[in-house]
Amino acid sequence: MNLQKVVLPILGVVVVAVAYRAYGWGGVALAVGGIVMWMLLHFTRMMKVLQRASNRPVGYVDSAVMLNAKLQPGVTLLHVMAMTRALGEQVSPKEQQPELYRWTDGSGSHVTCEFADGKLVKWELFRPQTPPEAAAPPAP
Repeated sequence: MNLQKVVLPILGVVVVAVAYRAYGWGGVALAVGGIVMWMLLHFTRMMKVLQRASNRPVGYVDSAVMLNAKLQPGVTLLHVMAMTRALGEQVSPKEQQPELYRWTDGSGSHVTCEFADGKLVKWELFRPQTPPEAAAPPAP
């Protein structure tokens, strides 16, 4: 079970209770106002990330190598979408854990990310092999 889903509401109730005990109804209004402001900031950030992602092709990233370098275990899918500015192409079946998403760049390289309960667990970079003729510069 995700501990964050339990701890945050309990923490909100504790903040409101402490505010009431210390400052009365004025403290409750201030605490509830702060909680609502935090929720609105989170919602606005989420909507901005999704708005940017809607303007790009699904599963596209500018550079898969740079994405691979920036990824860290434990980040959320929303954070990865903010880095790529695109929705990932879902590789795994829907509603099945772990979720697999792929982002591909123009050269054919792609990063496949595995998310368990919305958090990044592992990722893998695939780079296509270039033929030896294409890799060597032409002789003068």
